[in-house]
Amino acid sequence: MHNEASRDHNLKSVEELGERKIIDIILKHLEPMPNMPIPFGDDVSAVDIRNRKLAVIKTDMLVGKTDMPPEMSLWQAARKAVIMNISDLAAKGVKPIALLTAMGIPRDLKQEDIVQIAKGQNAGAREYGAYVLGGDTNEASDIVISCTAFGIGERDRLMLRSGAKTGDIVAVTGCFGKTKAGLKILLQGLSAPQKLRETLVDSVLMPHARLKEGLSLAQTGVVTASIDSSDGLAVSLHELSKASNVGFIIDNLPVAEEAREFADLHGFDAVELCLYGGEEYELVVTVKPMLWKKVEKASALIKIGRVTQNKEITLKVRGKTLPIEPRGWEHFKTN
Repeated sequence: MHNEASRDHNLKSVEELGERKIIDIILKHLEPMPNMPIPFGDDVSAVDIRNRKLAVIKTDMLVGKTDMPPEMSLWQAARKAVIMNISDLAAKGVKPIALLTAMGIPRDLKQEDIVQIAKGQNAGAREYGAYVLGGDTNEASDIVISCTAFGIGERDRLMLRSGAKTGDIVAVTGCFGKTKAGLKILLQGLSAPQKLRETLVDSVLMPHARLKEGLSLAQTGVVTASIDSSDGLAVSLHELSKASNVGFIIDNLPVAEEAREFADLHGFDAVELCLYGGEEYELVVTVKPMLWKKVEKASALIKIGRVTQNKEITLKVRGKTLPIEPRGWEHFKTN
């Protein structure tokens, strides 16, 4: 009976597992490098080089079918593939220096398509002072752009996911909900007034990494934990909770005004759009409370709550206390 249960467990499909469980399984079977400066499960990886400096590395992949909504050009997709990686370095307070890109190219693409992909990658890198140094190409049944970003970080300034302490302030670099609304327009054909539509769709097609903010925050030395929010605000809070072994009370939900307007227009819950979206590329950080004023000068953060000792993650809204569920964007699962 036990063997049968074990066999059934091992036969679970990737759709049943979901991206985060797949990552857990893979990491369980990797031998950790001795004295790893950044443990498995953070936004980036690193290798100790010398004099308290770390070579910080990040890889992230864009696939046409799952990551290119309607209206996204190849130029925008290639730029986004770069931004995805730079955002994770920003969350650690590390300046990107260089990137390599590996591309899967369908055989029906034209020369001009390749030009647009190359220009998009270059634009994304140069926007943040980095360069694409080369990479690899192969034939594939779908567009695949996998980037690896590299930067140098100071070991003492690195902002990991694991340092949040009870009483710390939880803050974000911007508002949430626009990308979830923008995707509803692109994927479901929902309407919105022209100006609102442009803002919401642009948040999906032209994301921006919070590199300037990440570098400024790292220099202050008052951030105790930090994460890139590309999987959504709720998932980011749960990931910080898991890494730091703490909980959160969120009492000032950072709903974007445009997301609220879109929610009112279509009868959606603005709280849902804000918490359970993804691809915002904001930073979610925890800050030592006595040094909050110092952080405010370094970067315009929005205070959204505080760190608690118990592991619950809750939202105080309209006089109610509600649980924040660990859901958001996850590959392989229906989002």
